Amino acid sequence: MAASMTVSGGDEYDVIVVGAGPVGENVADQVVRGGLTALIVERELVGGECSYWACIPSKALLRPVAALAEARRVDGAASAVRGGPNAEQVLARRTAFTHNWSDDSQVGWLDSAGIALVRGTARLVGERLVEVRTRDGGVRRVTARHAVVLATGSKPTVPDVPGLAEADPWTSRDATSATAVPDELAILGGGVVGCEMATAFAALGSRVTLVARGSGLLPRLEPFAGEAVVTGLRNAGVDVRLGTTVTTVERDAAGVRIELTDAEGTRTVRADEVLVATGRAPAVDGLGLEAAGVHGLTIDDSCRVEGVDWLYAAGDVNGRALLTHMGKYQARACGAAIVARAGGAAAEPAAWSRYAATADHAAVPQAVFTDPEVGAVGRTEAEARAAGLSVRAVEYDLGQVAGASLYADGYTGRAKLVVDTSRDVIVGATFVGATAAELVHAATVAIVGEVPLDRLWHAVPSFPTISEVWLRLLEAYGR
Repeated sequence: MAASMTVSGGDEYDVIVVGAGPVGENVADQVVRGGLTALIVERELVGGECSYWACIPSKALLRPVAALAEARRVDGAASAVRGGPNAEQVLARRTAFTHNWSDDSQVGWLDSAGIALVRGTARLVGERLVEVRTRDGGVRRVTARHAVVLATGSKPTVPDVPGLAEADPWTSRDATSATAVPDELAILGGGVVGCEMATAFAALGSRVTLVARGSGLLPRLEPFAGEAVVTGLRNAGVDVRLGTTVTTVERDAAGVRIELTDAEGTRTVRADEVLVATGRAPAVDGLGLEAAGVHGLTIDDSCRVEGVDWLYAAGDVNGRALLTHMGKYQARACGAAIVARAGGAAAEPAAWSRYAATADHAAVPQAVFTDPEVGAVGRTEAEARAAGLSVRAVEYDLGQVAGASLYADGYTGRAKLVVDTSRDVIVGATFVGATAAELVHAATVAIVGEVPLDRLWHAVPSFPTISEVWLRLLEAYGR
């Protein structure tokens, strides 16, 4: 390895990573393991959005809800369930998983991994040159010998609705870090965040109104997934309003007043808090892209920014697939490529190409922890047809699988495979039902591995598990 391990005056490192979330941590770990030096710059908490305000706290809020729902669906256990979840204990458990928003343990991991940390706000000021405004008000300029990696993630967007910004709305951060459960909560947005937080807060005691502009929820997934979630939320007492537009928002002494318009006219909803869950955007503000001659973050499969051989962008900030697991996947590709190129292997793609981030084109898995759960990977049927593929889809009632009927009395769910008939391989899969998220990885392996259906017949699922749906789907498809 040609790269130097020496740090000159603390002002020069082989690699500078901006952002210490899971993506930045993984990039830095990869390059250090490859023999390079790395500095991470973080303006908030080491561990990032996922650890403190997204995946971890949201799942911690949702798990007690799911556990009780599962118990209620099994005769012999249902009678032991008394009431709903204890909101105070659920919030305390959530806080324990965020370490009370302390990053001491994550900083300790950086130290053990040999990764340097500077706390402050970073921006590009030249080629491989990063300026950091530190927390104590100082300014430090650091040079990267080989690469600068942007791993700053994404931020919630607030739509331009009259009065909404002035009403001090909740974003996902406020919801997942809430210290009390509002009596009434309005949620704007029918995507994953909106649906999950509606599930959690309704179970914790809020009267929830969920407002979505579209005709269904989870619009990027198969329609039946969104339909099942609508039913589940309404059964939980959530007022789900589809095809509805928010026209004005106003906060007053009594809370928040929201004017809505739908096909039936205009109406008003009152709430203590309003959560905006209408999407996220790459967090690029203040990074100094233009000053460094960078006019966009279009990347190749090594996460290198096109036209800039020293700059990389991994995770949400590049806009490819805004999911923690996909960001960590990209981080491995990014780190491997930097190490290979630093060692003179830029002209030898074999040195890193096996890590190239290609799955984020058409094999992105995701899980939605609503009731019922949704797990999906790859293309929907509509997406596959739009891509010009020769498509055949097959579905199966999950409730007819022996393992599912044993898991919960009256189990309801559905599974769907989308097959490219020209290659006889699966290109998309969706599962809806209790624990459906745990079914996704098998589908991910089949899609990424391009396993022919004839071979999948020999991947025998254990009986009696819910995974036996794979056999039933293949039987429904036919040989």
